[in-house]
Amino acid sequence: PDELTSLLVVMLYDLQDRKFQAREIFDEEEPVAEVRKIEHYLNSFRTKLAAALARWRVKHDALSIEYILPETIRKQEQRASAVPLCVWINTFKISLQDLFSDLKKKGFTRVESVSDFDRYTYCVDQHCHDVLFFPSSLKEELLNLDLFADCKLLLQDKSRSLAVHSAQALLNAGDDILVAHVGSHLTIAHISALTIHSMSRIFVCGVKSSAKADELRNLFSHMGCKNIHLLHEDFTEIGPTDPRIQEAKVILLLPQCSGLGVGNPIDFILNEHRDAGLLRDFFQGSVSEDKLSILAERQLNELMHAMKFNKVQAIVYCTCSIYPEENELVVKKALDSGVEENQVQPYRLVPPVFSTCSNSEPSTETFFKTEPSEISSGCFLAVLAREKDSPENVSVQDILARAAAKGLLDGIVVEKSKEKNQKVTQRTQHRHNITGSGTEPKTAKFLRYRTVSNIKAEVCVSKAVNTKQQKDVNRTKGYAQLKKSVSPISGTALPKVLKHTSHLSPAGKAYERQTSTRKARAQKERLVLKPVEIVLPPVITPYGRSQRNKPK
Repeated sequence: PDELTSLLVVMLYDLQDRKFQAREIFDEEEPVAEVRKIEHYLNSFRTKLAAALARWRVKHDALSIEYILPETIRKQEQRASAVPLCVWINTFKISLQDLFSDLKKKGFTRVESVSDFDRYTYCVDQHCHDVLFFPSSLKEELLNLDLFADCKLLLQDKSRSLAVHSAQALLNAGDDILVAHVGSHLTIAHISALTIHSMSRIFVCGVKSSAKADELRNLFSHMGCKNIHLLHEDFTEIGPTDPRIQEAKVILLLPQCSGLGVGNPIDFILNEHRDAGLLRDFFQGSVSEDKLSILAERQLNELMHAMKFNKVQAIVYCTCSIYPEENELVVKKALDSGVEENQVQPYRLVPPVFSTCSNSEPSTETFFKTEPSEISSGCFLAVLAREKDSPENVSVQDILARAAAKGLLDGIVVEKSKEKNQKVTQRTQHRHNITGSGTEPKTAKFLRYRTVSNIKAEVCVSKAVNTKQQKDVNRTKGYAQLKKSVSPISGTALPKVLKHTSHLSPAGKAYERQTSTRKARAQKERLVLKPVEIVLPPVITPYGRSQRNKPK
């Protein structure tokens, strides 16, 4: 029967691997009818099968059975076996420093790059600070370490870590993230580990069955993840106004792709739960035009759907494909489609940022792309971000949250800054109402042009403003003491209001003095706000920071 073909192929390969000798059967084995039946037929034709294989090897001058495979597949296998093992550190279970110490005790030496590998060595990735590389020859030994058994180290292709770090770099302290496909549970767990110190929630689409949901919850619980929420709807079935995802500011889109850029197709299919038909494409070395067209159309629809979420500020799009039809062309078509509504800012491409701790140099490339090689898998990554924030989206609270997420506030409590921001906002609105002017205040323009790339400058400005305010308070106190000590006041030093109050009654004079005092106090309050009125150089997007990555 056709359903037993796969079993037949596996058992035939196992038979030739044993030099066509009969397999030893143990008493504790549980008999399986289909297996015993196929095994009986193969043993009956062992001699003929061995002779047929020998004749084929002589005819094609093949050194081993591996030469039956096409040359492209053999090269793919050689490249996959040479690609360094990529793992990421689960910070729920162990810190980076503790892991490095543990590896040192186990006899591993840290080197600068993969070119320095020599048996028991490892290196830290230049883009992702929690990603390590090991020589591929150590795979069996590494998987037997307690670090892997305890989920402290997790084996996964680097392309997924790049996408995760790029998405995390776009999050504020309390922003949520929407993952469009469930894919590998390792990818979702990695996002959770990177958001360990924030209040961010991770929403994962496409968990259809309750059995799958229970399985994922058990896996996440074993790895220490707690901020993951599973949604049974597909990504395209969730509307932009869904109340569950109103705080989501970043969408991570890892669509189904041809996957010809991955180093190890078997691991990719198993970990990502992809179609086994991908193996056929690897054997052929290419993907048919019809299949490529279907994949590209589906990817475009998903990306355009992601652009419809008004409150989302950035989209991370990542594939393991080597075809422009699935990469650059999909992104370009989505940007040209104009699916965003008129009241929201349009998207544009921005260079990806992977980690604030990375050692990579800044880049101005709008795409991050690597070709399959002997040291890495193929990967394509693009980041789409809103061109600029509208005044209602950018506030002092957002800026402080971004600064806190990047560790720039050094212990300053954000909640206090929120209260102070509310007071300043009320005071600014009150002054605007008094003037009755229809022009936009400079403080509003200032908030409009603030971006994440200027956060460090904003923190410095904030400190300077605080210093200025303290000086103004001290100056005010000194002025009050001087006023008490000096009783005679010359006519030239008097305000104009007081100069013309000689004809008023005592009650009128008191009223004028109170009016003058209120005006003076209002002027001092305006002086406190004056240093804030600084216009920094405008930047189009809040995510357009100076980049730290450089595509290979």
